Amino acid sequence: MSRLLKICFLLISVNHAEITQSQNSEDLPPLLHKAVEEVITGKYLNALLDILHFQSSNVWTADTLTKVMMYFHAQEVMFTLSSLQTSIKSYLKNLLYQPRQLLFELQQLDQQQFQTAMKYLFNSRKDHLEIGNIILDWDKTRERLFQSPGVNRTLFLVTLDKCFLALSASDCVDILSQVLHVSAVNYLQPDVIGSLPKVLQEDAFRNLSTVFKDLYDKTSANTQRALYGWMKQILQESSNMSDFNESTSWVSAENLWILGRYMIHFPLEEILKINLNEIKLFISYDNATKQLDTVYDITPELAQAFLERINSSGFDMRNTSTMYRLGLLVCFYDDMEQMDAAVARALLHQMIKCNQLRGFQAEVQKLKSQLLNIALQNQTLNDILGSLSDAVVGLTSSQLASLSPEAVHNAIATLNQVSGWAKSQVMILSSKYLSYEKVLTFYNISQMGVLVTGISTQSFYSMNPKELSQIIRGTTSQYLSDLSPAQQQGILRKIAASGDFSPSVKDIQGSFFKEISLSDLWKQTGYNSSMMKEKELRRSQALYLYELLSKKNYPVDLLSTGQLVKGVTCQLIETMGTDIFLNNFKLFENNLHLLSPYQVNCLAWKFWKVSNASIPPFLILVLPVEYLEYVSGPLCVPFIASLGQTEMNLLNPRLHKKNAVLQKVQECLNGSIADEYDVDLLGNLICHLPPAFLHGRMSLRAMAAALHQFKLCRQLGHEQKIEIKYKLLELYGSPNNWTAETTLDVGPFIALLSKGELKVLAEKFPDVILQIAKTIGPISSAEELLSTVFESVSNATASVKSSLSSTDCMGTRAPSSGEIIKLAEANVFWSVQELKCMDIGTFDKNVELLGTVSGFNNSQLIALKEKAKQAWGSLPDWKSYHIVSLGRIALALTEHEIEELDLHSIDTISVLSQRTEWTPTQARSILQGFLEDSGQMISTLKSFDLVGLGTILCALNTTEITSIRTAEFSAAVARIGLLSCSTPVLRQFKKMTESVFGTATSWNGSVLQEIGTIAGGLNDNELKAFDKNLVPYFQPIAIRLIPPEIFQALSPEQIANLGPENAAMVTRLQREHLNASQLQSLQLALDGARTSTPETHNGASATQAVQTPAPSGAPCLGGFSIWLCAVFTLHLPF
Repeated sequence: MSRLLKICFLLISVNHAEITQSQNSEDLPPLLHKAVEEVITGKYLNALLDILHFQSSNVWTADTLTKVMMYFHAQEVMFTLSSLQTSIKSYLKNLLYQPRQLLFELQQLDQQQFQTAMKYLFNSRKDHLEIGNIILDWDKTRERLFQSPGVNRTLFLVTLDKCFLALSASDCVDILSQVLHVSAVNYLQPDVIGSLPKVLQEDAFRNLSTVFKDLYDKTSANTQRALYGWMKQILQESSNMSDFNESTSWVSAENLWILGRYMIHFPLEEILKINLNEIKLFISYDNATKQLDTVYDITPELAQAFLERINSSGFDMRNTSTMYRLGLLVCFYDDMEQMDAAVARALLHQMIKCNQLRGFQAEVQKLKSQLLNIALQNQTLNDILGSLSDAVVGLTSSQLASLSPEAVHNAIATLNQVSGWAKSQVMILSSKYLSYEKVLTFYNISQMGVLVTGISTQSFYSMNPKELSQIIRGTTSQYLSDLSPAQQQGILRKIAASGDFSPSVKDIQGSFFKEISLSDLWKQTGYNSSMMKEKELRRSQALYLYELLSKKNYPVDLLSTGQLVKGVTCQLIETMGTDIFLNNFKLFENNLHLLSPYQVNCLAWKFWKVSNASIPPFLILVLPVEYLEYVSGPLCVPFIASLGQTEMNLLNPRLHKKNAVLQKVQECLNGSIADEYDVDLLGNLICHLPPAFLHGRMSLRAMAAALHQFKLCRQLGHEQKIEIKYKLLELYGSPNNWTAETTLDVGPFIALLSKGELKVLAEKFPDVILQIAKTIGPISSAEELLSTVFESVSNATASVKSSLSSTDCMGTRAPSSGEIIKLAEANVFWSVQELKCMDIGTFDKNVELLGTVSGFNNSQLIALKEKAKQAWGSLPDWKSYHIVSLGRIALALTEHEIEELDLHSIDTISVLSQRTEWTPTQARSILQGFLEDSGQMISTLKSFDLVGLGTILCALNTTEITSIRTAEFSAAVARIGLLSCSTPVLRQFKKMTESVFGTATSWNGSVLQEIGTIAGGLNDNELKAFDKNLVPYFQPIAIRLIPPEIFQALSPEQIANLGPENAAMVTRLQREHLNASQLQSLQLALDGARTSTPETHNGASATQAVQTPAPSGAPCLGGFSIWLCAVFTLHLPF
């Protein structure tokens, strides 16, 4: 909008030759005269809109401009460019910095001006606007306008306030749709719903209802309830209710279609009153299935009420066509009496969609189990496997293991599409399928779909390389990123060994590409920038490829690939020409999440050097603290807006700098968060505000708008959460009086309530509490909530006594499948005795879920391990899929028990090595077990074995490490570089690394990134020999692993160049070994300072540099607003 506003002022800044002739206002057309008067009185927005309306039916001429200037002089209004600039700056600040003021100004527009504003904002198809020789880029203007925090809210509110009076209802609905799709969850608060028009034309109401249906998942539960109330009111008034009585329903088939997902807000009694003919008509409609497929949050009570009415309306509920029309209602089907097997299979086929429900999965699983039993009447599992849909996911490992290879082969078209498989199940089915096929080919694999992940690493490695190359290029490639690192490495090593690797490298897409070793990349040729667009890169790969490709490509071609930005070094940034840097900066900004804090710091210094007046505000955050002094007055809002649109954690500020930034934010907000406009402005920054500020400086109105944003925060501190809790209690009152909708809206923050308050909510809304608890993390973050959930589920379930005959289990409650599924992490509250008394079948069916519970203590894990022995027999009889299914339960295995297991498969080891809690003796037992059972020695291990062993490699001794073959180590080094092994092990790995990349002193940045933690094995002489420009390329995790007595060998210059992220990883013990000069350098690195940049030697000079006026005459912050700077300085060209 700001660019358009310049129209008014550009008209005036024409030739200022003295005009002596008096001018009568009658010489000006009435609308233009009105606009000129508005310019004189400072109503620039009104003037702009009048001029736009004037020019829609009039042609500007030089004579018109002369008349305007003559009128100004006749009124003795003398403008100078300087005074005009001042007026404009003040006005634009009010409009763009203060969206509340913009709301007021828009509300004061007359009807014609408002119509013009809406036309140009929402309905104009013009890319450019022209007035005489002035051409305005209107598309970019609108884009920038809508990106301004708070402006969209203003447009939403003014549309509600004025639009339906000034424009057609259909136009207003279209405008609301455009605005709401930006941020419906923030704008559509329950109190705003009351401002929606109560009377609308039928088409407009239908269209607006469609908008709200599309936005259903983006709105709060209370808003959904309020929108249902608004729709219900209009529908009731539009219905012919002359013969209305309590037994008559206003709900027609048409009303059901209009309501869509909002139908789940019907009271139970309303559903039971719906006329049966209307229900019949509704279900007969083709779109009914599509609508019922989306009622993800329907409850069993409402679903069964609908099913009862559908049944009563005359539909045959066991007819396949009817089942299809039921949508998600089928998940609550309860008429099981005398059902035949064919009907059960048809229902199971429809129930594949039930995993989309927001809750009630335990009930769904129970229903599927019942239907499965019916479907198996007079049939074997082998006979009907392909007709059971995703109910097969509920089969135990022993049931799957009993299947014949032929049955799996015949059912593959169904099995390959089912989601929700556990790793152990996929292993069983893949093995069965491949045992039927005998030879593993591209065609066989292409039939497997999601089951591809169950193919063993050795099987992949045994394949024909050409067949493997086809897999990489074919449709099966979509599943390659789901393979384990060992499986991916097996594929890569086989293709590489074939000598035909180059073509395959080009075809490998996504995260799979990250598994290619740096040394293998070196050997290939034919790279170009376009082939990088679909690949994910490790930083080591990106550093090598960017340097290689930069010799023949322009920076824009490389940066536009996305992932290659990871490979831009500080030296490259420094040597970029000013124009190239500024023109391509947006590519860096768009990929901020891919940049390291060190790269961001380099970008900030480069920007400061070439254009400090237009540096994007978020880059100020990574410069030393004193640079915050630059932010004041009119620069406050763009500073906050820029940080609010950036994830602060990506910039990795140290605590003292973060506190300084937050203090500046509080100053800019005048010490408070007053309302929803401040919340809009803060964006992500709200997650970082200190508890005291939330406590005393945040209004309840702001809290209502901020709740959704708080729920998105990833790392709120305990004190912040406590203040949020108190604000929520102040906002919503006592939890004793909360509705189900309020409880849902509060969401994870209910974990902060007292046990008594949680019990009240659990009694009133058990399903809601269960749904929320599923989203909560480990027990440490929500013990009271999970404890309440456990008690609620236990009390609601009929007491199931153990079926075991042991006297220890007499009268002991035993966990049921339904309870285990409902409880998830809350399973941690089962006592050891209750776990011991669990039915073996229940354990076998739920072992994967129990293995994911992070809070089980060692005694509980031992009880579950013993249960596994009861279920599967002695340890030597356990299959790979048994071991894999254990999850955390495997941690309870002793060294002697591990020795009894069959550990021949690297895929089994690959799963075990994902656990980092193994003791050294357990890890050693796993290593020995694998070597013995697979018949291998360290010297025969392949790269995929090394990758699969993972953390178990830390159990190697130095002699064993030297026996690893160099070629295999080279291919696996990036994965080994993720391990936090002991210093002696890392030192031996370092020696192995030198056999691949040469002596340590010759390593470059890409090698340092590739080897990761192995750099922790460097000695003091090697460490201090590194050029200071290379130390930022140590991986942060490697810094922590350098022994303190070695770390102190770094020079002050090296330490100063560590970069903010690496400096932050320095441990307390490492610090204690540093001298004063080194500690001073470490602080410089933490601050993001650059000792080589003259203007940063001290705070005073930095501040002085900041205060130097921009070349254009006005200091400005970019990002939010380099464009704002152009507006402030009128003589800048468009």
